[in-house]
Amino acid sequence: MKSINKWPVLFLGVFFILLQACSIKYSFTGTNINYELVKTFSVDNFFNDSGGGPANMEQRFTEALKEYYQRNTQLELVRNNGDLQFSGAIKRYTLTPQATVSSNNPNLPDRAGQMRLTISVEVEYINMTNEEENLKQSFSFFQDYDPKTTTLLDVESQLIEEIFKNIIQDIFTATVANW
Repeated sequence: MKSINKWPVLFLGVFFILLQACSIKYSFTGTNINYELVKTFSVDNFFNDSGGGPANMEQRFTEALKEYYQRNTQLELVRNNGDLQFSGAIKRYTLTPQATVSSNNPNLPDRAGQMRLTISVEVEYINMTNEEENLKQSFSFFQDYDPKTTTLLDVESQLIEEIFKNIIQDIFTATVANW
């Protein structure tokens, strides 16, 4: 029968006991939320002030933001007046050509080789337990697609989802992760 070395297990046990005793708080989700003070969050409906995008875009963003905080924190979502409060609007939805491709034909115009969809969201964040952390900031992200092989209608939903995912991660980092 093999002898089992108990030192690594003993060391880890002592380390976690000391960690607990020293009241060091660390969250494995990467947040620095003091859950003794902050218990709830609320998200007002975001508006689409950009003049573009699909009709349900603001609802998709609002719901995605709520879901992200519910998945990555221990906070309870409340209808309004949360300890952490989010509000804002989608301010920009633009399509811009990124690279032109020559047609090699003087009778045909050059065309866009890549198109870029950019979305910017302005967020107002209020921390009712620590007003020094309040912020009003614009978050922006983009995704490119090839108009030669696909149309915007074919990829718009996927592009918006990916852009929102990145914007929401940036919002999370700026508000509760404080990296």
